[in-house]
Amino acid sequence: MDIDSLRHSCSHVMAQAVKELWPEVKLAIGPSIEDGFYYDFDRQEAFSDDDLRAIEKRMQEIIAKDEPFLQEEIDKQKALDLFGKLKEDYKVELIQALAGKISIYKTGSAFLDLCRGPHLKSTGQIKAFKLLSVAGAYWHGIETNPMLQRIYGTCFNSKKELDEYLKNLEEAKLRDHRKLGPALEFFDIYHEQAGAGLVFYHPKGALLRTIIEDYERKEHLKRGYQIVITPHIMQAELWKTSGHYDYYKENMYTFNIDEREFVLKPMNCPGHILIYKSKTRSYKDLPIRFFELGTVYRHEKAGVLHGLLRVRGFTQDDAHIFCTDYQLGQEIHNVIEFVIDTMKDFGFNRESLAVELSTRPQKFIGSEQDWQEATLQLEKALKEKGLAYEICEGEGAFYGPKIDIKLKDALKRKWQCATIQCDFALPKRFNLAYIDAEGKERQPIMLHRVLLGSLERFIGALIEHYKAELPLWLSPCQVLLIPLKETVVPYAEKIKKTLEENNLRSDIDRRNETLDKKIRSAELNKIPYCLILGEREETQSTVSVRKKGSGNQGTVTLDKFITELTKQVQEHR
Repeated sequence: MDIDSLRHSCSHVMAQAVKELWPEVKLAIGPSIEDGFYYDFDRQEAFSDDDLRAIEKRMQEIIAKDEPFLQEEIDKQKALDLFGKLKEDYKVELIQALAGKISIYKTGSAFLDLCRGPHLKSTGQIKAFKLLSVAGAYWHGIETNPMLQRIYGTCFNSKKELDEYLKNLEEAKLRDHRKLGPALEFFDIYHEQAGAGLVFYHPKGALLRTIIEDYERKEHLKRGYQIVITPHIMQAELWKTSGHYDYYKENMYTFNIDEREFVLKPMNCPGHILIYKSKTRSYKDLPIRFFELGTVYRHEKAGVLHGLLRVRGFTQDDAHIFCTDYQLGQEIHNVIEFVIDTMKDFGFNRESLAVELSTRPQKFIGSEQDWQEATLQLEKALKEKGLAYEICEGEGAFYGPKIDIKLKDALKRKWQCATIQCDFALPKRFNLAYIDAEGKERQPIMLHRVLLGSLERFIGALIEHYKAELPLWLSPCQVLLIPLKETVVPYAEKIKKTLEENNLRSDIDRRNETLDKKIRSAELNKIPYCLILGEREETQSTVSVRKKGSGNQGTVTLDKFITELTKQVQEHR
């Protein structure tokens, strides 16, 4: 049974149940979504948990009646009159924007809804559903519009699938980076004085991010990238040339300085283009690969901000490759391999990757011929690499088609990370050129790409995937030293210095607490190793090792301990 039709039908039944329980409620929209469905309602009183239970009960009654879903197509004016009489203002507004025949669906003796469908044959085909939560949602997502109440639910073809999903949902709550991050003092997401959607990294979180950044710089230099840094503000004229001003302005922060309009950069590509244009380039120079850990700013609506996943200021591991047409295929291959190798180091194998190819949207720049060639090159590379992929029609960037490589975490959820965009348009708009072997000017092709994408989003994904129990090489504190007596503290300090000399991160717990409390604290703070240090260890020049999740590991020499941890770090474990 088609899952989208199933969930859309369940949303319809939920709306019917709400109208039967509270006839005064006005209906908005109720689509199926990736993990279920929702419906937006206009109701003066807030829906409570008791209300959700009442809605579920009424839905079960409707399902038990096995009522058919009956579609009818009517004239637009008749539809306006019909929903106007029912005082369904939101439906009337939707109908006014439609042309031709209007599709409606009926169930039961009285309920009808504006809907394209498709639906199931009858309500009795719905076997397993659950209402999950209530949230606020502005009509059309516009903050000046009325605030509606959105009821989320999910639906599956079997109770087994539903139970598994609900189990994962509970597990996801335990992994929520919005709770674990602040609890572990990695970051704060909101300060009232600063504003929403802005991330403040605390020392441990900043150290984690620095570890990731250092890894990225090293790996990019190994693969022939050149590190660049571009300004955070640039004149609006630059963004008009790039097309962002026309196609992306609603997401940009603009302001005036000395009677000139400036933009707080939402992208890094125009800055890299200016560096490319700073001097004459030869075919012998290409490919040129510029890499920047570039912080960008985007005007996201308050209603869509979500932890580290959707913020207003974030840093991308952004790179732009300028190459010839005969180099293009190999450069796309190289980027795909780079993505796979990088994800492997962070604990995600090839089977953890979900690949999508997005094609030309309705609004685009450049010629259709260039778009066809760019799409062909991306698709060819995916086929040659043996990667399965889905095609997302019309979801490319306004300047070129793209490959998106998403991560599937421990709960099989997808996280947007790597993107490879093939662009013929911006090099043409900026008059980019290189001198070929015959001394003639040629236009380079430009690849936009990120590996991890937004560092903020990737850190959120890591925290949820690992439940904040990060691999040793990523842990801000890798080893906690616990001296049993004050007299052993100098020995602990000596060990800490040796660990630091071997590039291992450690802290000393100097608190006047019991050993059990210190170990418990280390567990709660997700520290991979504890070294218990007493007079015996000092006398024998050894350390007593305790590993998170595995308990006591015995007593070893410090050299042996360092050798083992160094190996784990080098292998990205």
